[in-house]
Amino acid sequence: MQLGAFSISLTVKDINASREFYEKLGFEQFGGDIAQNWLIMKSGDAIVGLFQGMFERNMLTFNPGWNADAKEVDPFTDVRELQRRLKESGITIATEADEQSEGPGSFIVVDPDGNPILFDQHR
Repeated sequence: MQLGAFSISLTVKDINASREFYEKLGFEQFGGDIAQNWLIMKSGDAIVGLFQGMFERNMLTFNPGWNADAKEVDPFTDVRELQRRLKESGITIATEADEQSEGPGSFIVVDPDGNPILFDQHR
């Protein structure tokens, strides 16, 4: 299974303070829109998403079909196929992708310790 690019998505209280903090650690803005309260910060292959008011908890994120530079990779495992395989292995899907759809889609699973894992396909 190819899970795609990996990042951590952080819930933040103040998007500007968080941006400044991660810039001091050497991260640069890679994507997002601060006016919409979300930024993607990158340092080398490390990716941190900053999200103010969008999620309840920090979460792990995988982007099927993308590499760490948000470039398309082929072949890749479609998010609906990943969801199907995880269901077959006994993992409960907390929020499901529409298995009849194509293109972008997402689903969430929760690990045994309560950590949400988002599979978010943009293509």
